[in-house]
Amino acid sequence: MIIDLLKSHGSGNDFFIIDELTTDLSFTEEERRQLALALCNRESELGADGILFVLKSERADARMRVFNADGSEASMCGNGLRCVARYAIDTLGKENLVIETMKVDLEVEKVADVYEGIPTFKVEISPVSFDVKDLPLVIEQSELQNERLPELHDTLLFSALAVPNPHLVTIVDSEMIHSDVQEVLATKVNGPNELFPDGVNVSFVKQLEAGHIYVRTFERGVGFTNACGTAMSASSLVTCLNGLNELESDISVFNNGGKVKCVVHKRDNQYSIDLIGNATNEYKATIEVDLNCPEKFNVLTKESFDQEIMLYAKLKADVQSYLKEVL
Repeated sequence: MIIDLLKSHGSGNDFFIIDELTTDLSFTEEERRQLALALCNRESELGADGILFVLKSERADARMRVFNADGSEASMCGNGLRCVARYAIDTLGKENLVIETMKVDLEVEKVADVYEGIPTFKVEISPVSFDVKDLPLVIEQSELQNERLPELHDTLLFSALAVPNPHLVTIVDSEMIHSDVQEVLATKVNGPNELFPDGVNVSFVKQLEAGHIYVRTFERGVGFTNACGTAMSASSLVTCLNGLNELESDISVFNNGGKVKCVVHKRDNQYSIDLIGNATNEYKATIEVDLNCPEKFNVLTKESFDQEIMLYAKLKADVQSYLKEVL
């Protein structure tokens, strides 16, 4: 089988986009899983955090399915949604669309550049649930907001929420950011454990200044990643709930892969978050692959988008310089 791939990233969180929207491509569930395992392998000629399958939708402009590098399917991916937003907007020739995801249909649109020359998209992150059953988190109480989980740490205060991906968020100081605590506890809750039977994304959040936060995420199914869109959204919401930032105001979210902006909304006692950031195309490639043995794929052509890569490198360098001063 011949497959055209587009390599795209949001905040350094990189994906292959496979088009089932305008092509005749189709895959079984096992083929999707095996393709993710094969193509996302960083030791192969390609490598990525996941695959974004863009499909036709009966009720929206397009549908997104997200498969992580370990072959698991994610219910949502904020950085990936921005990449899909750009691809679908470019393909369908519209400025705003509705994208069907596993649990909800979400609005996306092209907006002003977050950094000069960098294509920028705003995507809706919702629904938000604090019910521990929606993660799931196995504890006696129904919610966990800024509270201890003694099984994980003696002093850290955690908030648990689904957006709809499951997230465990804690606000920390610089010393904790530079420690190995996050890796230890995130590895624990993403292996066999009694608290999070399905695993959970774990984010450490540092308030840098008013309206500025740093987020580092250990992503379920991936490990430490440059950035996780739903994690940055969930973290922004948690900082608002803890009085560090304001609802309806821009929050600049810095990460190891760059920066985004988030705006937290509350309407009728329900929260949603706007996630605003880049969708940068890195290269397009054509591969030949036997779906019965996808790890033996062959790259036929590969064309880089050098200008886009260079512009994003400038943004990332500026972010790294800033973080060196404040972290």
